[in-house]
Amino acid sequence: MTNDASATTSNRSSRSEPIIICEGVEKWFGDFQALKGISVEVTEGEVVVIFGPSGSGKSTFIRTINRLEEHDAGRIIVDGVELNDDLRNLDRIRSEVGIVFQQFNLFPHLSVLRNVTLGPQKVLGLPKREAEEVGMALLERVGIPEQAAKFPAQLSGGQQQRVAIARALAMKPKIMLFDEPTSALDPEMIKEVLDVMRELASSGITMLVVTHEMGFAREVADRFLFFDEGEVVEEGTPEHFFTNPREDRTKLFLSQIL
Repeated sequence: MTNDASATTSNRSSRSEPIIICEGVEKWFGDFQALKGISVEVTEGEVVVIFGPSGSGKSTFIRTINRLEEHDAGRIIVDGVELNDDLRNLDRIRSEVGIVFQQFNLFPHLSVLRNVTLGPQKVLGLPKREAEEVGMALLERVGIPEQAAKFPAQLSGGQQQRVAIARALAMKPKIMLFDEPTSALDPEMIKEVLDVMRELASSGITMLVVTHEMGFAREVADRFLFFDEGEVVEEGTPEHFFTNPREDRTKLFLSQIL
């Protein structure tokens, strides 16, 4: 790790204010309990990687953070605001929490730049010219300013995912959620997306990342959470997980993916 990266990690770890507080969060789909009393705090500026087997509740959990999934029990507090049925709270949280999915979910009939600027204009009320300046700066940040006038279908999968990241960042979120953002990509396109995420991780934004890209995760994460059967089985630093995981379920899973 470079000195700059070490300083960044130190700066992140020195912050102590939790920006996300989850207490006993439960979620049911019919008779199936997807989340079983999840209690987690995430510090402002922290990068938390969530991993575990398919169906373990990882994606469901991060989707509750901005209420794409409603939790059935427990409490979720984001930046001091509790997630409940109050639509004013929901609007505020969604304005502060960006999310990037496995699928890109871009508007196919809009240009790349328009995909990025639509939210800032419609939701934040930015004038068109200002929104376009912000949009171009973000496309530059994710490395594809030359694609601004193209349509999503004209881009590779990796480029489309970078547009999706730029679109989320255009809303100036305090928190970014990533739900296996590279799982739908061809192997040669994964690195370009992970490079953008590395830059974000070093910028100080709070990130929750569901991924099995363990080399990337070890490099950027402050903390790992291992999910299995709707529970947080184990948590700790990347070093802990790579050198001395405690639980047998964790050891078995890591042996299968490393």
